[in-house]
Order: sequence, then C-alpha cells, then structure tokens
Amino acid sequence: MLDVAPTELLLVALVALVVIGPKDLPRLMRTVGYWVGRARGVARHFRAGMDEMMRQAEVEEMEKRWAAENERIMREHPASEAGAPTLAGAETAPPVSPPMLSDLNSPPRPPEPIDPRVHTGPLP
Repeated sequence: MLDVAPTELLLVALVALVVIGPKDLPRLMRTVGYWVGRARGVARHFRAGMDEMMRQAEVEEMEKRWAAENERIMREHPASEAGAPTLAGAETAPPVSPPMLSDLNSPPRPPEPIDPRVHTGPLP
C-alpha cells in the first residue's frame, strides 16, 4: 500500500532537517509521533468494535441454529405421552434453556447456604 524505500525515507529526513532545522525537528517528530499514536489507537478501537459485533452476530446465529435443531429433535422425539411406557420412579427433569450472553457476562451466583435442620442428604 505505502511502499517507501529506505532511500526515499532518508531523502525526506534530509529535506526536513534542512527546511525545518535541527532546533525544531525533535518537537515536530514528537508531535507527529503523538498523532500517529492517536490514529493507531482509533484504528485499534474501531477494529475491536468490529470484532465484537462479528462475535455477537456469530453467537446469535449459533443460538438460532441451536433452537432450530432443538425444535427438530423435540418434534422427532416427543416427551412421554399419556399412556406411553416410562421407567418406574423416573422423574422428568425441567427443561433447560440455552445460556444467554448476559448470563456469561454476569458474575457467578454464590451457592445457597445449606440448613442442616432441613437437609437430609450428605453435606457437600
């Protein structure tokens, strides 16, 4: 894109030294460096924003695919119907919803304290 040969860069530096002078050249280079750094920061921020938007779009697409596949599986294998044989004493688990992005960004909840007066199983 910007193909600058070392000889061209040396020529520009020599002309800048002659035109600007050795006294003001460090201040000019500092100013140019500052603005180049700002431009890189803006480009980095823009790139990070674009990456985040692409990641969000991919997550939404994966959630849609997951929901469609889950729906297809549920249609092919429906839950136990009235009169259908089931395992004796088997309990059905509550439906599990897919994790949402907001759940992933929130801090984990602490476990609820166990009341020894009520708990009948082994303590963790």
